Amino acid sequence: MGVNEGEEEEEVGVGMDDKAKRMRDLLSSYYSSDQQSNSTVNNGSSRFATLDTINTTAFDVEQYMNLLVQKSNLEDLLQRHVEMAAEIKNLDTDLQMLVYENYNKFVSATDTIKRMKNNIVGMETNMEQLLEKIMSVQSKSDGVNTSLFEKREHIEKLHRTRNLLRKVQFIYDLPARLAKCIKSEAYADAVKYYTGAMPIFKAYGDSSFEDCKRASEEAIVVITTNLQAKVFSDSESIQARAEAVMLLKQLNFPVDNLKVQLFEKLEQFLVDLHLESKEIPHSSADQENLTESATSAAHEASIREFSEAVRAYRVIFHDSEQQLSILAQNLPKMHFEATQQHIKKQLASSDLVAMLRIIWTDVLLMDGVLPEAGLRDFTMEAAHVAVKQYVASRFSHLLLDISGTVVKVGNEMEGGEEENSLHATLEASKKAVVQGSMDVLQDFCQLLDENLELLSKLRDFVIDWVQEGFQDFFRKLNDHFLLLSGKKHPAGQDLSFREGLQGDKLFPGLVLVLSQLSVFVEQNAVPRITEEIAASFSAGGSRGYENGPAFVPAEICRTFKAASETFLQHYINMRTQKISVVLNKRFTTPNWVKHKEPREVHMFVDLLLQELDSIVKEVKNILPEGLQRKHRRTDSTGSTTSSRSNPLRDDRMLRSNTQKARSQLLESHLAKLFKQKMEIFTKVEHTQESVITTIVKLCLKSLQEFVRLQTFNRSGFQQIQLDIHFLKTTLKDIADDEAAVDFLLDEVIVAAAERCLDPIPLEPSILDRLTQAKLAKTREQSPTP
Repeated sequence: MGVNEGEEEEEVGVGMDDKAKRMRDLLSSYYSSDQQSNSTVNNGSSRFATLDTINTTAFDVEQYMNLLVQKSNLEDLLQRHVEMAAEIKNLDTDLQMLVYENYNKFVSATDTIKRMKNNIVGMETNMEQLLEKIMSVQSKSDGVNTSLFEKREHIEKLHRTRNLLRKVQFIYDLPARLAKCIKSEAYADAVKYYTGAMPIFKAYGDSSFEDCKRASEEAIVVITTNLQAKVFSDSESIQARAEAVMLLKQLNFPVDNLKVQLFEKLEQFLVDLHLESKEIPHSSADQENLTESATSAAHEASIREFSEAVRAYRVIFHDSEQQLSILAQNLPKMHFEATQQHIKKQLASSDLVAMLRIIWTDVLLMDGVLPEAGLRDFTMEAAHVAVKQYVASRFSHLLLDISGTVVKVGNEMEGGEEENSLHATLEASKKAVVQGSMDVLQDFCQLLDENLELLSKLRDFVIDWVQEGFQDFFRKLNDHFLLLSGKKHPAGQDLSFREGLQGDKLFPGLVLVLSQLSVFVEQNAVPRITEEIAASFSAGGSRGYENGPAFVPAEICRTFKAASETFLQHYINMRTQKISVVLNKRFTTPNWVKHKEPREVHMFVDLLLQELDSIVKEVKNILPEGLQRKHRRTDSTGSTTSSRSNPLRDDRMLRSNTQKARSQLLESHLAKLFKQKMEIFTKVEHTQESVITTIVKLCLKSLQEFVRLQTFNRSGFQQIQLDIHFLKTTLKDIADDEAAVDFLLDEVIVAAAERCLDPIPLEPSILDRLTQAKLAKTREQSPTP
């Protein structure tokens, strides 16, 4: 039977691992507490809705069978029957194995109790014999104690007397011992002797040992003074200074005051170290080779001395970690305050790297002494702020340099050097934009190339700051251009950028320079800077892909293209407005109804030509020549011919009465309806011909409008005719589109004829004679070299 049971145990053991958990769960649910059973019964109604209720104590056979029949077909019922039979067999086997295991344990416990009973037999006799021997030894010991009691009492009394005499002798010898300790600087022994005698001095110091107490206290005063000097001495080792503080504590010296004094000394040391770091040269290249090594060595020695002082303070005062952490954080804080002051000035990247290297070296040294202060993280945050400030400062200085170069135009034009300064200032401004940007990028590249842990951790941030900085720089540069051109009113922080201009006068030449400089930024500067950024500042970055790139050159190009067109149009408006003032004065001053017969070309034509000549010189000094050839009359179709000019110029001048002239005017209006319309105003380009021609067209259009506002007699009309005839001769060398200019001049004559009371023109011979006389006079006044 035993063999069969063993075989069964082996067969069941194979499946034990897979069924153990399920068996334990079933037994546990069966032997669960009443409370759990009650809760199961109470909640049984909700569980009966499933087939899992077979494992609960509230199992209902009929309800389970009804539910099983409802949810299962015949095949499922047969399969369920097979599964239940297998489960019942497995449960029986598991239960049999469980009973068998517990039975073996019970048999083993019974055997152990039997063996214990067998081993205890005979122990009672041995214990009785041992008790008799102990009683015998105790009786003999009591006899010895009785015989030696009196002698032992006498010996103990003599021993106590001897100890008392030794203490008395120690008290009398204490002043001499203390003096010997002071001489040999054995302050630990002195403190030990004195603290040992303190109980006797407290009990008998005012009577028997008064002199000894006084002499000892005097010696202790000397020892206390010497210990304080040792604590403040930098030549002493940290262990010796810590030992001195411990001895002072044993002497009940107020160590807290000493702690405050030492901490104040550390604070002063830090202030001196900060002042010393301010004096370290960072930007003098000539002195760097001579003084940098000496100053760096001195600074390193000072910071090591400070770190050792902090280490000593920490060893001496164990509860000073928080206080020292705050003090240690002040070291990089003061360094970065000095660094930020240097950054506000124009600081080179090499100097910034040198300063950051010194700061990081100091932090690493202090972090080894006081790691609890978290100086690495603190310094990293401060460096994050400082480097970001440096990047912003470099862009600010670049903006100031470019703005200063452009503002120089206004000052030179104020001094009468306009013609010579425009081109030079434009080239200087271009150089300031490109070369300044390249210098800034070179400085930033040096920051990324430095093998410094502090900068390596900020690399991704620097890349983002550089890209964002250029985006913001060009935005601000455009705003300053608008400010200098007068298209934007200064506000608060922008006032400083117009302080360089002398007075409030705005010069058109400055606006033209800004227009051409904007074209240069769009077509040359931005593409070159984009290439440099793509080469050195594209990899990495802390911005996510979802935020997009920080530097968007296409947006910058669109901005400056719009700005260049705005400035060019603004320049044209400024020039035409100035000429309009001359025209307005010319046509509003005289009484045209009472005008006298014309004798010569009016002087306002000279003023108009002088203004146009200055514009031509200014434009040719700044803008490039165009590629298109001039638009002459021979290049045009009938659309370039005025619908009213030829009849007025040829036929109408031969008529002698007013009625025929008015009839010819009506004919010209009718002919105009059948002529192809000319496009007078086209898009302005950044070329000399386009700008000059546009200004001339606008001036002639203004002249036509001023003429329409007046009423002329015959002489006034003839004066207008003479002036326009002279302008036709002179303007053909200035404007590019001769056909459009002739058309507008003819329109002025037509407008004057419409507003004339007696529109009878001068004969062509008279016009030619007066015109030639004016040309000869002009050549005499300004001879050609």
